[in-house]
Amino acid sequence: MDISIHASFLPHDDPDASLAFYRDALGFEVRSDVGQGKMRWITVGPVGQPGTSILLAPPAIDPGVSEDERRIIAEMMAKGTYGWILLATRDLDATFEKVLQAGDAEVVQEPTDQPYGIRDCAFRDPAGNLIRIQELR
Repeated sequence: MDISIHASFLPHDDPDASLAFYRDALGFEVRSDVGQGKMRWITVGPVGQPGTSILLAPPAIDPGVSEDERRIIAEMMAKGTYGWILLATRDLDATFEKVLQAGDAEVVQEPTDQPYGIRDCAFRDPAGNLIRIQELR
């Protein structure tokens, strides 16, 4: 089989703040931005990797999602326990500094050597999603 990961989903509750984080702090390119207001679907991805994208989407808009489920999703997003993604870079320190300088990222963990053999850091994006960045060795 020839299968690749084309896109991954992360929720947003403020499309402009999410767009600024992924575009300006992480340096991703915007591939599409459709909809309006809070009902926007924004596709971003790393420059030079057109086959890999992240879809930033409003959460729980599916008509099959109940009001209780919408409330739970909103609560999980507020706590930062709903969405997360693992990224990788060759220069973790430079990436960490770039994200810090870009603005509104909440630092969860500074670059750290983990006991299980990797070096990584972590941020929360404006929607509370956990963004871990691992250093490639």
